[in-house]
Amino acid sequence: MNQPAYRRRPTNGSAIPDIIFFLLIANGLVFAAQWAMPREMFGLFALFPLEDTRFMPWQLVTYGFMHSQRTMMHIIFNMLMLWMFGRELELIMGPRRFLTYYMTCVVGAGIVQLLVGVIQDGSAPTIGASGGVLGLLLAYGMAFPERRVMLLFPPIPIKAKYFVILLGLFELSMGFSGIDNGIANFAHLGGMIFGFALIKHWGRRGGR
Repeated sequence: MNQPAYRRRPTNGSAIPDIIFFLLIANGLVFAAQWAMPREMFGLFALFPLEDTRFMPWQLVTYGFMHSQRTMMHIIFNMLMLWMFGRELELIMGPRRFLTYYMTCVVGAGIVQLLVGVIQDGSAPTIGASGGVLGLLLAYGMAFPERRVMLLFPPIPIKAKYFVILLGLFELSMGFSGIDNGIANFAHLGGMIFGFALIKHWGRRGGR
């Protein structure tokens, strides 16, 4: 992968840059609201299929701040990945561009999920920040292709560029496998695809 022409921005010395901090707080507050008003939050802000009368355009954004209440691991894992891979990207992109990139991946993942729902003749409502997080992993692999990351299963180091490729192939294979695993694999791919397209667009504009 070619490394994008990012410029490192000054840091305020914090371990959590501004936009990452905002996203962590926003996801935490929405998760708390889900516990207080589960039915109302899900009905208004989860991403429903296009043919569902409950679909609203704002859900393309809001679904990315909601997480499953069945297990805390859904939000914990996504927020950990957001912090681990996003903090350095925010420093090299700058807050405005980083937020633009992340939200493009979230919305792009939602658009792909809606299209898949039409092709598959319906799908379940979608929640989770995974589309945005997978977009961040794609950007990380492009920005730091030779840097090694540690896999969880199996616990071995691998170069970021290979990790991103393997992750994309895994999501693609799971999406076409027909296995109903409760995970929106095509949405994850959508986040990566929209992120890649935006990075290439910025590259053609000379990083502006």
